[in-house]
Amino acid sequence: MSTRICLNADVGELPGDNGRALDRAILDVVTRCNIACGGHAGDDESMAATIHAAVARKVLTGAHPSYPDREGFGRARPNISNEALEQSLLSQVRTLKAIAHGQGATVAHLKPHGSLYNDAAKDESLAEMVVSICLRLGIPELLGPPDSALELKARNVGLVFAAEAFADRSYEADGHLTPRALPGAVMTDEAKQLEQALSIIVAGEVSARTGERVRLRAETICLHGDTPGAAGSAFALKKALMARGIEITA
Repeated sequence: MSTRICLNADVGELPGDNGRALDRAILDVVTRCNIACGGHAGDDESMAATIHAAVARKVLTGAHPSYPDREGFGRARPNISNEALEQSLLSQVRTLKAIAHGQGATVAHLKPHGSLYNDAAKDESLAEMVVSICLRLGIPELLGPPDSALELKARNVGLVFAAEAFADRSYEADGHLTPRALPGAVMTDEAKQLEQALSIIVAGEVSARTGERVRLRAETICLHGDTPGAAGSAFALKKALMARGIEITA
């Protein structure tokens, strides 16, 4: 039984003052954040504001690069060569690092977004690209799915790898996330989110969408910033975990 867990959130993804307010509310709860850096969402202004809010709350800051696909929110690979993709990802992460440096902050980790996250979990060449970007830009830690190509490639070169699971996403029997196009892929019910988080943390397993029990190792649990009711759900989840004696760490 695990008695400690890191909570992370994808932030800087929604536009305007409402987006920044939601980010601040979620940053009050989590211990790490993954900041959109222009690929699927976010711009210089949102990155600067989100880094400032994270630092003020002592939340570890991470890069959240994506396929360059703002229209589709990074949820499908565009028609792009691997060479062009690598340059885009480098540019996204360098931009975030420069803004963080300007505030005296550091980028502690990297977590790919959306389809890039899912593709790099299975595709060794994409996983190598993501790991290479971490190494080239001096980012010491990578977040991703357990037992994935990302984990294998990261550990092979000595990067710290944090296995991630989701409280608000359903899983398939093979341990992969349910595609968002399928009904029930995103869970907005707080009770179900808590049930799934506790099962992952305490038992190291999750109930698949089709009912099977699936082993699932996790050092960190993601709370999506763009899920409806995200801030309230994040606060309720943290409160319930702490009430059960589970320590929230970075």
